[in-house]
Amino acid sequence: MKIAVVGAGAMGSLFGAMLAEAGNKVWLYDVWADHVQAVNKDGLTIEQGGKTRTLRMEATTAPEQIGQAELVLIFVKSTQTAAAADSARTLAGPDGIVLTLQNGMGNANLLAEGMDAERVLAGTTSHGATMLGPGRIRHAGVGATTIGAWAATEPGRRRAGQISDFFTRSGIESKSVADVRSLLWSKLLINIGINAITALTAIKNGQLLDLEITRKLSRMAVEEAIQIAGKMNITVRDDAVDHVYAVAEATAANRSSMGQDVDNQRQTEIETINGYIVREAERLGVPVPVNETLTALVQTMEYHYK
Repeated sequence: MKIAVVGAGAMGSLFGAMLAEAGNKVWLYDVWADHVQAVNKDGLTIEQGGKTRTLRMEATTAPEQIGQAELVLIFVKSTQTAAAADSARTLAGPDGIVLTLQNGMGNANLLAEGMDAERVLAGTTSHGATMLGPGRIRHAGVGATTIGAWAATEPGRRRAGQISDFFTRSGIESKSVADVRSLLWSKLLINIGINAITALTAIKNGQLLDLEITRKLSRMAVEEAIQIAGKMNITVRDDAVDHVYAVAEATAANRSSMGQDVDNQRQTEIETINGYIVREAERLGVPVPVNETLTALVQTMEYHYK
């Protein structure tokens, strides 16, 4: 299969590499010229479990070099989705499938604008990756990937199943689900409970569990979001808070993606995570003081980057 990865950061490069190693024709597209040049010159180097491997891949800063792809994977930061959507639609052409595995809410809606929504898939992944430098990533964690159709139609669900099976055959353990919105909310709750807190305190995911006061802060943020989900008739798991803690423990040595953004003084995805809850709460007339505070603090930190 010919695949275009839009957003070749740590996660985009990782998925591109895994799919290329399975024998697919993969292109990485990113605006970071140093990374693209390094991949083209020396290949993509992947560290995992104390071992290193290098894979030759095609990378570009010009999407027109790629041509039409059968599958377009979106891994840009959610703040860049609107800009990436035009490239995704062009790369997918009239028949290609677009799949977002991004953090945050609202990405699939943006991608579905101007194209057949039945060709838009959304999902989550438990794989973890860290960018070490141009042309170098670390595969920091392995887990399942789950995919669903954004348009709840039979053709959409069929495409989700086909891509899920294709990923599994390519060595990326995957499954498809009927209710992708609940799936995205499950991932959103994890990010709400971990990302902003770790970004603001410079701790790793597992350290969120060290103090009861930090666990309480995480719990309150998640419980506010659960209340908003209920108002929106979104079904979430009964053990959502415990699940956040379990993920923090399972990824104890990892620095959250928002934490990595703050470390590198990059724009974060706070607007589509805790900020999303704040906006929906305002619309619904429900107070969410913890998420409002976390959002304000991260935005303040971003504004005052040196």
